[in-house]
Amino acid sequence: MSYIRPQVELLEQRLQEDVNFIFLLAGPRQVGKTTIVRSIVSPSSRQGYYVSVDDEPAADPFANSLMEMVAPLQVIPQQKNAEWLIHHWSQARRFAEKWQETKQQHASAEFNSRHFVLVVDEIQKIEQWSSIVKGLWDADRDSRLPMHVVLLGSAPLLMQKGFSESLAGRYEVIPVNHWSYPEINQAFGLVPEEYIYYGGYPGSIRLVADNRRWRAYVQNSLVKPNVEKDILQMARIKHPQLLKQLFELGCHYSGQELSFTKMIEAIYLAKHTETLADYLHLLAEAKLLAGLYKYAGQEVRKRNSAPKLMVFNTALMTVNQDYSFEEAQADRSYWGRLVESCVGAHLLNSIDEETRLYYWREGGFEVDFVLEKGRRLTAIEVKSGSRPVVARGLAKFVEKYPHARPIVVGQGEITLVDFLSQPAAAWLE
Repeated sequence: MSYIRPQVELLEQRLQEDVNFIFLLAGPRQVGKTTIVRSIVSPSSRQGYYVSVDDEPAADPFANSLMEMVAPLQVIPQQKNAEWLIHHWSQARRFAEKWQETKQQHASAEFNSRHFVLVVDEIQKIEQWSSIVKGLWDADRDSRLPMHVVLLGSAPLLMQKGFSESLAGRYEVIPVNHWSYPEINQAFGLVPEEYIYYGGYPGSIRLVADNRRWRAYVQNSLVKPNVEKDILQMARIKHPQLLKQLFELGCHYSGQELSFTKMIEAIYLAKHTETLADYLHLLAEAKLLAGLYKYAGQEVRKRNSAPKLMVFNTALMTVNQDYSFEEAQADRSYWGRLVESCVGAHLLNSIDEETRLYYWREGGFEVDFVLEKGRRLTAIEVKSGSRPVVARGLAKFVEKYPHARPIVVGQGEITLVDFLSQPAAAWLE
């Protein structure tokens, strides 16, 4: 039995409601967005119309059915532009109207279920897509067309920008993040050590027995399309090679504090810290690499600190290293950074919009992660070794911020598995 992500049930629930919002499934590449919607709107479904900017035109959902055929399809525009989107939306409208007529003629459970659904995958690749969608959606609301609309995109920043600029008040986001350890464990049976090394890309897990093949898949199917294609669509990148070098540097130094000045020294093309900061922001919006800032009482001091680099998925860290799975575990220093990056990735992928993630350092004292939401504060120290270690940094942090909750992950009461099994919000209570 294949694993079904929680977003499938959530989307199904939303599609049972009256048509009020556009639903946006936003998240990075290869985390299962298309699988989620195709489990609901399959190619043979008569209740939905699926089309992808990357794929061939959608099949007629009424072909070979007992239902009366609608009028023949028009010629499909070859270029994926506004005309293409309007064409498919118009076809979906016709099918939705036909579906509604058929529901009224039949009393069976099949025809009394949810409304017709239009799904457009990778919509951010169409220029000015949000303005086009706004016009089409508003026209459907004026005519009270009973058709849900689900949009998918693998460039979260570009998707959110389009929705906030043109579609305010018309949409609801269903985030689809990197797979958590419980999901990977339930779906593929990986143990914690394997998850730490191979990360949470479901498509790559079937290849872990062949390390060379696994690396090639992650590089060619995940890393290159993300860095060399998707991000270039999110913003105008003056130096694509600089973006690529920054990403590679960040993956290599994940879990470590690195100032922008040191980044400039390490990257040949870098000349301005502002450019690096902008590129790091884009990498974070693409759910690839984040720069965590140092926790401080004042926001200005936080932003002026050297960022601590952190991958969103540990596969991005290990794929660029020469370590095999066994060699990575044998090098305790490297394995410690991997475990810390695994915890950091889990926090990045599970925090909500109101929660902030930092690190803390003062003199010789440091704390791996700091979660802040309103006045709630949690300090987290990660210990990967088997020998008990005194968390001096935690004690110093709590001394300075008495209302903070201290947590040691990996030793004491909270095991790594327990921590990875709960979202970030659970540790702020």
